[in-house]
Amino acid sequence: MTEDTKQFYRIGIVGGTGKEGKGLAYRWVLAGHEVIIGSRQFEKAQKAVATVNELLGEESELLKGMENRDAVEACDIAVITVPYSAHRPTLESLKDVLAGKIVVDVVVPIVPPKVTKVQMPPEGSVAQEAQAILGESCNVVDAFQNISHERLLSGGNVDCDVLVAGKGKAAREVVLGLVEDTGLKGWDAGVIENCVIVEGLTSVLIGLNIQYNVHASGIRITGIPDQD
Repeated sequence: MTEDTKQFYRIGIVGGTGKEGKGLAYRWVLAGHEVIIGSRQFEKAQKAVATVNELLGEESELLKGMENRDAVEACDIAVITVPYSAHRPTLESLKDVLAGKIVVDVVVPIVPPKVTKVQMPPEGSVAQEAQAILGESCNVVDAFQNISHERLLSGGNVDCDVLVAGKGKAAREVVLGLVEDTGLKGWDAGVIENCVIVEGLTSVLIGLNIQYNVHASGIRITGIPDQD
């Protein structure tokens, strides 16, 4: 894709004041997207914007902070980065303004204290839970579950791939483009039912981090020739 044909979006990051949200915001602003960091509190959103601007080395006109509802209302694509404990109530409170949008769900079902044990919700995965809450007007797509915030915030190349699974191939293609814009390699992992694997890998990776005393283990897909 050339710069002339590249699609730019206004991306709203719900719960974007956390490290993962700020890491994604940082990389998407660098790629030329408008990014709105959302929070339950306007002041916290503004502080997150200031942190990302420090990483950028300037006050970017592409970056704003708003309350979550305002961020979703203003965006083309919504990204959910809240803790799992807040996942359902957050989506239920924003259901009306999320209608009709692509929703990129970054949340994983980590349930302390057993964070290395895969614990999926009754719907099968967090993405399926989100789809059930939001209804058929939304396309929920999983991405970035297996990439650490340290790597996103580093600004450098990341030795890790991203699995993208969810409702609708066209929606997955859009999200794969957003993955590419972060400097990562994305792979179409198929339908929303496959999100159970994508999300479950996070607990496995946390276990590996603990076992081998590292902070940012990840995954690579091998054996597929370069398609470029």
